[in-house]
Amino acid sequence: MAQNSKTSHTVTLTDNATGKSIEMPVLEGSVGPSVIDIRKLYAETGFFTYDPGFTSTGSCQSELTYIDGDVGILRHRGYAIDDLAEKSDFLEVCYLLIYGELPDAVEKSKFENDITLHTMVHDQMRNFYNGFRRDAHPMAIMCGVVGAMSAFYHDSTDINDPQQRLISAYRLIAKMPTIAAMAYKYSIGQPFRYPNNKLGYAENFLQMMFGHPCEDYEVNPVLAKAMDRILILHADHEQNASTSTVRLSGSSGANPFACIAAGIASLWGPAHGGANEAVLKMLNEIGDVKNIPEYVAKAKDKNDPFRLMGFGHRVYKNYDPRAKVMQETCHEVLKELNVSDPLLDVAQELERIAREDEYFIEKKLYPNVDFYSGIIFKAMGIPVSMFTVLFAVARTVGWIAQWKEMIEDPSQKIGRPRQLFTGVAERPFVPVNKR
Repeated sequence: MAQNSKTSHTVTLTDNATGKSIEMPVLEGSVGPSVIDIRKLYAETGFFTYDPGFTSTGSCQSELTYIDGDVGILRHRGYAIDDLAEKSDFLEVCYLLIYGELPDAVEKSKFENDITLHTMVHDQMRNFYNGFRRDAHPMAIMCGVVGAMSAFYHDSTDINDPQQRLISAYRLIAKMPTIAAMAYKYSIGQPFRYPNNKLGYAENFLQMMFGHPCEDYEVNPVLAKAMDRILILHADHEQNASTSTVRLSGSSGANPFACIAAGIASLWGPAHGGANEAVLKMLNEIGDVKNIPEYVAKAKDKNDPFRLMGFGHRVYKNYDPRAKVMQETCHEVLKELNVSDPLLDVAQELERIAREDEYFIEKKLYPNVDFYSGIIFKAMGIPVSMFTVLFAVARTVGWIAQWKEMIEDPSQKIGRPRQLFTGVAERPFVPVNKR
């Protein structure tokens, strides 16, 4: 990876206090903004950069995912996200992210079979769930169970062994739906469901979520397709908070299961993985279609704290390239299920207004992927507490691919951000009886 960037020219930084100047190389990737190489900045100047949130800092080189938020581009290994969502399937995208190329028919079949044969979890892990309260949040359970996987799968924790890295990747991709479904079943007091090797990835997840021993569960192909698309659309999203957490954790040499658990913990934050949950809370607040004009007016009022959730995106300034596919999927699911729910009526009316109202068009407040995924999950009967869990299931492949790429990058170092210290410089210690 390191060899894929090249130096195009240099920039000169001048300290106006001393007149000292240094040259820093500019590195170019295959596409996207160039970066200034500041690795020697402190050694040559005694200065650090100050970049809260690291929003202007390139922390790594990567070949996985490219985003251009200004024009609405999201590509995995060069393939546009809408092409992958419409023409591929989730496990094929997993293969692409891990190996760098789309599989041929033989490779695809073998990969699917390998993943399918890894979907069961160690039987002792069933007992692990009993340590949690029944009302524990499923994300809390996910953090604990995934982190504990290293205690059950010792044979794939040596990060210096390429084969073990690959085995751990397969295990995480395969077992995450099983672990997630078990967390859900535990929360509602129903028995766990085993994976079914005759079913595909999304189908298997649905039967483990909604099936029970009393009767056969028939997987609805429309819902399975919708779930598969949702997984694809959330598979990876460049260096976001949870992915950066996985990379930072992994830079210390931590095992992959611990690193993915760290990613799950980061994703749990409401500013990251909780956006579709926030959409449902907003729809509940609005309550009825007749209340929409009032809330739209509140949203337009700068002095009103109310905000419409699920509209616009902090990265995509024009449109979210995932939203069009998700919109189509949403309408397919609603048509198939024909559910009667006032909140879904509210959502559909909000969507119509956002696409026709000049205020929304001018402000580029389009419905985003979180808006539609929240509606789909609601229609499918998935509880709000599971929304972020499903996000974690999808994002696992992105996390493990990013982790694997980082481990195999010879230029990667342990993460060690610096700080601008603003506390007390120095003071003498005073004994307690003299204070």
